[in-house]
Amino acid sequence: MWGRCYGSGVHTQEPNEEATLSQLRGLSRALDGAIGIPGTGIRVGLDPILGLVPGVGDWIGGMLSGWIIIKAAKLGVSGPTLMRMLGNLAVDSVVGSVPVLGDIFDFGFRANERNMRLIEGHVQAPVQRRRADGLVVAGAVFGVLAIVVGAVVLTAWVVAQIFGALFG
Repeated sequence: MWGRCYGSGVHTQEPNEEATLSQLRGLSRALDGAIGIPGTGIRVGLDPILGLVPGVGDWIGGMLSGWIIIKAAKLGVSGPTLMRMLGNLAVDSVVGSVPVLGDIFDFGFRANERNMRLIEGHVQAPVQRRRADGLVVAGAVFGVLAIVVGAVVLTAWVVAQIFGALFG
């Protein structure tokens, strides 16, 4: 599945890898900057729009963002890079789950674009790459699920606190 690193330090990419990268770029663009706001130069994606739907929207956005990380692990992205990617998702999911403030934060943080830059950096790095082993992929899957579930629980708690303060 992997291209080889030759004496020049340049990688060749096999068709499956390029197809996966193309899909990930498209998903990242859709989540973080698919729609331009006329006259502003500002782009908005599905992630902040989904975040407007309490609980469910953050869960869906987190799972889609997590898919990018899982595919990165399958592409052989290094463990430290995967940890940075999980950190980006954690910040996006936790802060993004706070009503109103999180929705504003989602417009600027763009975790998926950050993660795509990390993936691209890994793919273009002039060092020999190794395929991620099953444990790394499983760890990435577990990390994504833990972050998303944590964000949903945090959202439910914040909403319950707000309702308690308003109607309690």
